[in-house]
Amino acid sequence: MSRVSQEARNFISLLRESTCTSVLTGAGVSVASGIPDFRSPGGLYSKFPPDIFELSTFIEDPARYYRVAKERIHSMSDAFPNATHILLARLQKMGLIETIITQNIDGLQQKSGAKEVVELHGTVSEFECMQCKKRLTKKKVESLLESSEVPRCDCGGLIKPKIVFFGEMLPQDAISIAENASLKSDLFVAMGSSLMVYPAAQFPIIAKSSGGRIAIVNRDKTGLDYLADYIFSVELESFSKEALKFLDEES
Repeated sequence: MSRVSQEARNFISLLRESTCTSVLTGAGVSVASGIPDFRSPGGLYSKFPPDIFELSTFIEDPARYYRVAKERIHSMSDAFPNATHILLARLQKMGLIETIITQNIDGLQQKSGAKEVVELHGTVSEFECMQCKKRLTKKKVESLLESSEVPRCDCGGLIKPKIVFFGEMLPQDAISIAENASLKSDLFVAMGSSLMVYPAAQFPIIAKSSGGRIAIVNRDKTGLDYLADYIFSVELESFSKEALKFLDEES
């Protein structure tokens, strides 16, 4: 049996020992779906400056954002879930995971069939008028972009994607749900996250401070390795495929 296969089996056993497990997912979870993460070599920040996600920059020059977004950002929602998304959805359906908290804006975890997904940073699939708060679909916004560099609402307001830009508050309802899930979890799993970005990185700390254990599943070292009770240093897609294979063998 390979090391990754054994690690996958150990991970499933760990979940079965837990009575309440929450999972935090980061950008690493979606890399196998063709979505680059932000900070690694070849990531989104290497392709364009991070200020593209600044709220003040968006308001000042929305055309610049939409030029980049049409090709590199909004297309995230057209991707397909990979083995890790599918594994988490299956584990949730089995009752081994309760809440999934995600830093990702691609919507792939919901596409995989998962429920109770808390989106900390919003989604690229929905848009909102900054003036009248009317919500619009991605299809409608794409239609508007065919005739204009900047999509405008019927009221004349600027249309903004429902992602959280730098300079914006994270959705308070999502934060509250994530905090409550962290407090009641006796096992908190972080997958594909560097655990360097707050407040997301705060949730494992909350779980730990309330008596829970922390498991980190990630290819690289993270900012909270020193707090972890279990570390699975693995490449996520192969790890998830092995876990799915193990579950198939049992069923």
